[in-house]
Amino acid sequence: MGGSKDLVVREIRIGILDNKKACVFYIDGIVDTNAVNNFVMESLMVEGHGVPCITPIDSDVGAYLKEYVLTAGAVKDDVTDFKLLFRSLLSGSAILLIDGYTAGFAIEMSGGKQRSISEPEAETVIRGPREGFSESLRTNTALVRKKIRSPDLWLETSTIGTRTQTDVGIMYMKGIADEKIVEEVRARLGRIDIDGILESGYIEELIQDEVYTPFPTVYNSERPDAIAAELLEGKVAIMVDGTPVVLVVPAVFVSFLHSVEDYYHRADISTLIRILRTIGIAIGLFGPSLYVAITTFHREMIPARLLVSLAAQREAVPFPAFIEALLMEVTFEILREAGIRMPRPIGSAMSIVGSVVLGTAAVEAGFVSAAMVIIVAITALAAFLIPSNDMTVPIRMLRFPFMFLAASFGLFGIILGVIGLALHLSSLRSFGVPYLSPLAPFNGSGQKDVIVRLPIWAMLTRPRLISRRNLIRQRVHSPEYGRDKGEQGSEREELAHEK
Repeated sequence: MGGSKDLVVREIRIGILDNKKACVFYIDGIVDTNAVNNFVMESLMVEGHGVPCITPIDSDVGAYLKEYVLTAGAVKDDVTDFKLLFRSLLSGSAILLIDGYTAGFAIEMSGGKQRSISEPEAETVIRGPREGFSESLRTNTALVRKKIRSPDLWLETSTIGTRTQTDVGIMYMKGIADEKIVEEVRARLGRIDIDGILESGYIEELIQDEVYTPFPTVYNSERPDAIAAELLEGKVAIMVDGTPVVLVVPAVFVSFLHSVEDYYHRADISTLIRILRTIGIAIGLFGPSLYVAITTFHREMIPARLLVSLAAQREAVPFPAFIEALLMEVTFEILREAGIRMPRPIGSAMSIVGSVVLGTAAVEAGFVSAAMVIIVAITALAAFLIPSNDMTVPIRMLRFPFMFLAASFGLFGIILGVIGLALHLSSLRSFGVPYLSPLAPFNGSGQKDVIVRLPIWAMLTRPRLISRRNLIRQRVHSPEYGRDKGEQGSEREELAHEK
């Protein structure tokens, strides 16, 4: 390792093994040093505590040390080559080598400084848990297991990256998740051959179904409650060590429009919020293009007084409506990115002040009209209604092609764009699941949780296209019936009642 200073080497002698020479070494900073001293060094160097002082034979040294000497929790005695040795050493294990024995010991001692559990800043909620994932894989799996205390929650781990040796975990509900989807996830991860995985975005880009699309086909979240809810629907979570962002497959379009907080409020409140989000998506995607199309080709659609007001505002503007909208949208995108990259104490203030100052100055200078500033501002605010940032980006990207179509063909061009967008979304798949399900192909039972959210007691089954096993969530129980149906609520009766 080139004489690395963080490699700690400690040579000792083990008295209970006839003073055999031994060496314990580990990487400082990624192991728990106190645990190494208390459970490895003290166990090997200090006799007593009921340890039989006998000399074991060569074939039994591994079992002898594990059963009588080493007090650590996880001890592996199968380190027989340098590849496995380095993998264990750099993953947070302390390595024990004994003179005269052909196998080493990898003692799990992961530790070091880690970021504490905190609320994710990108997914804030008013009502709900405040904890979010951290950069530790074991911490993230523990947070999910706190939500789902079931032995059917299975975890499989593998190592990806020839240089980084990054631990990647697959978590799913056995008996609920579709085995074909789980096998497909294993196969896609197994085909990855790359030198390094530094964040879950590497995995997302390497396993996604479609490459040439702006829409995400892999869902992600930093909230344990959101991941737990996805697992209970039969989806598969992919966790990557070193990042708090957990991936979920398969992903459908409506998942990016839902917030985990929707299920913590009453059904009517959640439905109203979802309707507002749908309106916000429409405004964020079509707002500037509709303004350009109507003011350029379809002025007869504007009331007379408003048309006179718009004409007076645009009298001093030297650019057509399309160029005017394009300049404002590009300027706002620059301000948005600048606000994100600036230091947090001044980022929000600079973006707000910059927007106000530039907008006012642009109107006074005659570059744009006041109406265009209002349209762009409303469009930008509407885009923030989308809970997932991964879906906000495609809406921002597609806004420009729709503006070009509106400037070229008016409302006819927008309609053509909508048809092309619908065809594209209908052609997408996420691990074999249609991207627009349950809207296309239409599934009547799946409409209970798309835009209108039914009460919890009415959502009896899981999504059919995602989980084809164990579809029943609960027995038939609702305030309308007045009492629990008990044993009468068989699967067939519940499905018939739902239909």
